[in-house]
Amino acid sequence: MNCPESTFIYRSHLRSYRDLPLRLAEYGRLHRNERSGTLSGLTRVRQFIQDDAHIYVRPDQLTAELEALLGEIREAYSWFGLVPRFAFATRPDKALGDPALWDRAETIIKDVLDRHGGDYAVKPRDGTFYAPKIDIYIDDALGREWQMATIQVDLVMLPERFDLSYIDETGQPQRPMAIHRAIYGSLERFIGILIEHFGGAFPLWCAPVQAVVVPIADRHNDAARELAELLRSRGLRVEVDDSSNRMQNKIRVAQEQKVPWMLVLGDREIEARTVAPRSRAGDQQPAVGWQ
Repeated sequence: MNCPESTFIYRSHLRSYRDLPLRLAEYGRLHRNERSGTLSGLTRVRQFIQDDAHIYVRPDQLTAELEALLGEIREAYSWFGLVPRFAFATRPDKALGDPALWDRAETIIKDVLDRHGGDYAVKPRDGTFYAPKIDIYIDDALGREWQMATIQVDLVMLPERFDLSYIDETGQPQRPMAIHRAIYGSLERFIGILIEHFGGAFPLWCAPVQAVVVPIADRHNDAARELAELLRSRGLRVEVDDSSNRMQNKIRVAQEQKVPWMLVLGDREIEARTVAPRSRAGDQQPAVGWQ
């Protein structure tokens, strides 16, 4: 895991209570030697990218930070039409650290979930050995449950084992709390779930290719490339199908690839400087001008 790296940044100089919360995020490359037979497509791999972050807070800041994270997770998943569910995992039998600190952290987590977590589940003794946590679950299009994000309130591993501190208002050193958080978790797993969730038909804003320009004949290729460059300059992801295939075949290929929009160009469209967008569902839209 890449957790310890953030402690080197934290300890690079003396921290004041005014420096907290300190939020450090990274897209970290992780490796797990999964057991034989458990690997599965993108959903379980040996090497993956995690949208990891470590947030160092004063104890009095923990509640506000957890509330903000729950809101962030809900917003991020809503972009894809997914509804996250929360599960509260409590102290395991072989937990490290002071039980009183565990009780304090669990009380804060429970209070936040009671007010902002909706109908959350409780998983007794399922926390990590160093932290109680909130796990986030979603269901994919096939009704399968997946654990995605996690929020862990670390009392031991980073603050204690790496001897982290900050100077409080009275000039005394104090121990911070650390929050481990991932919004999507494994990006490979999340992408794999999205592919199935949308059946490959991604919404326009996150489709790998948002539009394909389809020239009817070779003499229309230059105008097709001009239109594609215009759209790219405006931030769209556009390709030109200038293959030798016939127009209907080009459209069929784009539909099979679930490209949201096809833009067909022929003599009439080029002369009028217009194009009638065609959706992957086959709906023809009114012609619009392009310059």
